[in-house]
Amino acid sequence: MSPEATTLLASIPLIAGGVGGARLLRRAWGDRSARRPLWIVGGWALLATLTFAYAFWLGPARGPFIAVTLISVCVLLVVAWGMERRTARGRAERSLAPEPSNRGAKAWRGWLRALLAGPIGMIAAMGTAIAFVAFCPGAAETRLVLGGLLAPLLWGAAMAWTLADDKILRATAVLVGVSLATFAAAMLKGF
Repeated sequence: MSPEATTLLASIPLIAGGVGGARLLRRAWGDRSARRPLWIVGGWALLATLTFAYAFWLGPARGPFIAVTLISVCVLLVVAWGMERRTARGRAERSLAPEPSNRGAKAWRGWLRALLAGPIGMIAAMGTAIAFVAFCPGAAETRLVLGGLLAPLLWGAAMAWTLADDKILRATAVLVGVSLATFAAAMLKGF
């Protein structure tokens, strides 16, 4: 029998078992009696048994992948099957935009905020990414790629936080402290 036919035949009991396990868990969700733990244990035991059985039946690489994928689809179908539509309740009127902050409009605050969002935030993000690369387990190439992807995300977060925060000295202290701590930790650990 071809692998495709084996997979197709194996998916039929897997879908039935996935729906059964999901129904047990769904029943546990709504049941507040003393039998609730039995429904939870039964549902998870059925789903785990299916995953391990398919690892033996279809192989250690394909079996769990197919089992987890089809079980997820079955759980989604069970959840969608029990969905009910309700009418929305009226909400109180509210303003669309939040009130502006009461920041002082001084030139030095603007320059400091731009420095914090730009180069100082970038240095803090780079320090955090380098410390991540130094301390993260795994192959060196993988760590470098992850650190390279992490640095722009952290820099964007530092920019957003610095520009949104009213306390400029707090942002200064945190970004400078993070820069010093992460670069010091990365230098002590080494790469």
